[in-house]
Amino acid sequence: MIHEIVFYIAAIWLTVLMVACAVLLLRARSLGSRVLALDTLVLLLVGLLVLWSNSEGVPYFLDAALVLSVLAFLGTLAAARFYGEGRMF
Repeated sequence: MIHEIVFYIAAIWLTVLMVACAVLLLRARSLGSRVLALDTLVLLLVGLLVLWSNSEGVPYFLDAALVLSVLAFLGTLAAARFYGEGRMF
């Protein structure tokens, strides 16, 4: 019983934070703020996938979370390099 309550509170909180990051992503003026908001949004999505995987008992959501986190890391590195040096590679 208490596990279900904690799951629903965590899922609702992660969803609220994802909406806040999406609003920040759309309203931010600088490229650095948008990259940071997108990275935070992906991090929250990974957390939601891990939470969902634990509640459903299926391991393939963990695989999706791992792939998404690696792609987000590489995208953040590319965006930071482009933002800092003006070139991606």
